Formats: sequence, C-alpha cells, structure tokens
Amino acid sequence: MRKRVLGVVGSPRKKGNTHILVSKILEGAEAEGAESDILFLGKLKIRECDGCHACWEGKSCSRKDDMNDVYPKIAESDAIVLGTPVYWYGPTALMKAFVDRFVYFNCPENRPQVRDKPAAIAIPHEEGPETAELVVAFFEKSLKYLEMSLVGRVVVPGVSGKGDVLKKEESLEAAHELGRKLVKGDA
Repeated sequence: MRKRVLGVVGSPRKKGNTHILVSKILEGAEAEGAESDILFLGKLKIRECDGCHACWEGKSCSRKDDMNDVYPKIAESDAIVLGTPVYWYGPTALMKAFVDRFVYFNCPENRPQVRDKPAAIAIPHEEGPETAELVVAFFEKSLKYLEMSLVGRVVVPGVSGKGDVLKKEESLEAAHELGRKLVKGDA
C-alpha cells in the first residue's frame, strides 16, 4: 500500500519559496513511491479555534469552515509536511490558525489519528538563521505535545523574493532528501 503524504503551504503566495520547498519535499516522498496531496491554506477558510472543546466531548468542531474537511485528510495521511515563511519571528497567521485547530487531535479519542505520525517542516525566511528559531521551536513543541515525530526540517535563510529559493540548490536537494526520508522512515 502506498504511503500518503500531505503537504500544507502556510504562505499566501503560490509558487513562492514555501510552496517550492514543500513541493520538493513531496517530490522526494513520491520518489520513494508515496502519493502526495498539497493544501494551500490561503485558499481555505480556516477560522481561529475558540476553545469551546466540543471536539473533547465527541462532537464535531463548532467552527463550520474548511478545517472540518481537512481533519480527515490529516488523519488519513501517513506523514505531513508543514511549510511557512517567517512573519515577524513567527509562522504566518494562516499556519498559526491551522495548527491552533489541532486541538481537535489533542483529545484522547482523536489523538491516535496523529500519534507517531512523522512530520517535516519547511521554513524559508529573509534574514539570518536566528530569525527562524522561534518558528522552529513552535513546531518542535507543538508536534512533540501531539506525540508526532519531527523527522526533519529545511530552514532556508536569505530568500525574500518570490522564487529566490530556486537559487539555493543545496536547500532544494535537502528538501528532496527529507521527503525520501519521511517515507522511508530512516531520518
């Protein structure tokens, strides 16, 4: 059975640096026989979590938006790739709202849907390496809390213009290899 890898682009810019990196990771996964799907958060309507905890009571999420269609895609995937540029030392608002809604997987009934699921992160940004530290920590702590496995990361500084990451051949190769490892499980 082919593994399924879900890529999530938290940038509002299609064909930008985040999209390119997530796509490269997915290409690596496909090279190992996986099938992939990609979500563009900028094309979805995902509202903020309001902390109602309906999901903790076995009910569906009270927010009637696109995230309710995304939950099954996350649960059915064998691995997930999360990509966001750095905005003011954090993830984009799109990615933050998306991850906030993972409270759905925090309840005991839904946790098995993500427990031990491998994940990878892709973070392009403009400045030096320290600029992405808080975003990396955000993902590390969030995934650890959900008992998901962070397989690896591709953090690419110095890319501000659309497509600048295409000039970073080493980073593109690292992204491709990360996708392969995400599926092979030897990361």
